[in-house]
Amino acid sequence: MDLTPDTPAEERAFLADARAFGRSCARTTGALLPELTTANTARDLDLLRTVLGEPKLDYFGVSYGTELGGTYAHLFPRHVGRMVLDAVADPAADTVEHAKGQARGFQRALNDYFRSRGEDPEAGTAKVAALLKDLDAHPLPAGKGRELTESLAVTGLVSPLYSEGSWPQLTRALDAARAGDGGPLLALADSYNDRDADGHYGKQAQAQRAISCADDRTRPTAAQARARLGEFRAISPVFGPFLGWDTAGWCHDWPAKGEHTTPEVSAPGAPPVLVVGNTGDPATPFEGAARMAKELGAGVGVELVWHGEGHGAYGSGSRCVDDTVDAYLVRGKIPRPGKECR
Repeated sequence: MDLTPDTPAEERAFLADARAFGRSCARTTGALLPELTTANTARDLDLLRTVLGEPKLDYFGVSYGTELGGTYAHLFPRHVGRMVLDAVADPAADTVEHAKGQARGFQRALNDYFRSRGEDPEAGTAKVAALLKDLDAHPLPAGKGRELTESLAVTGLVSPLYSEGSWPQLTRALDAARAGDGGPLLALADSYNDRDADGHYGKQAQAQRAISCADDRTRPTAAQARARLGEFRAISPVFGPFLGWDTAGWCHDWPAKGEHTTPEVSAPGAPPVLVVGNTGDPATPFEGAARMAKELGAGVGVELVWHGEGHGAYGSGSRCVDDTVDAYLVRGKIPRPGKECR
């Protein structure tokens, strides 16, 4: 499927695929589909807390898990124990702003990747964008009868940007693609898509879409996505078109209505919640951590800043981050708000 349609025929196929996906989910899941909300999962967490006889819920949430944690804190502020939110999803961003944020985050990480190699980020980005344009017209052979398309190449680029330790894989994959071999970049896309060697896929992508479309009532149209493509390309020539079209395709004609435009995470009465932001995070850009800390409320959200790379800060190589988080979880020691780790 071409995830950045350029013609009316490609656009119709893109939307038809999204519609078919949702209808398949409805057939398989039935009445459960509208109930797969983050708020209902938070209620399940509180039920588990009750069954275990625990007076408080201690919780460590990463990425989407930060939205779940913030939602739990809003619904059950008096039941919050020691809570850490790392790689924070921006609770103030709607569908379009979330996509723009990710475009900025992945472009920022790609720029940092090029700088680490001594390359000019603008020139490096232009080369990658040119490669994607070529792949849109002429997919590369990738072995075993498969091809590297533009859409799969974008996914392959996203995958290694989640961790600085994977940047050498990105270098090898880009070098191979420029030499006419799409295999390494396709392998990175397969890893991100949870595809095994036999062509079987995991359920993570399906679960993510079902949950987010049960949560979010916003449904941008194809015309609205098309009109915003210039904004998205200006943010990132590489990731912007993909994420711009994704706003229309993600929940297109979804068979369940969403609950809200943005999640509610205000938690008056909750104890301090440690919110960890990473300046180089591609998937949940750094700005979301400050917004989460603010929306949790005064005296609740306590922000910790790491000047690093990759998706998430804890366990990513910063002794300062790890020691601060451990001291909070184990001993209840709260750092000063805005503490920075470099």
